[in-house]
Amino acid sequence: MSEHELDPREVQRQVAEGWQLVDVRTAEERVVSRIGGDRHIPVEELTERADEVDRERAVVFYCRVGHRSGMAAEAFRGSGYDAHNLAGGIEAWEAAGLPVERDDG
Repeated sequence: MSEHELDPREVQRQVAEGWQLVDVRTAEERVVSRIGGDRHIPVEELTERADEVDRERAVVFYCRVGHRSGMAAEAFRGSGYDAHNLAGGIEAWEAAGLPVERDDG
């Protein structure tokens, strides 16, 4: 795992310290589960909505298993952001027993 790939418990600690958390999945995926306190910017909208991510604060991107969010983190790092990826995505987060929010229907 690279220094920019963070395990779920490390992400939980960093978000509690003020890091941003951005979900790059589709709206349909968020219905199943999402991490509370995140911001939703679908991966296909990241370029046009990049200004919604604060350049002055570290950011962690996540998706289902970490592929899309890994690409997002890499792109944002290339643009000067302190950007990281939730290794294993929300699947790893849930497997670690960390809390998620779900829609009831």
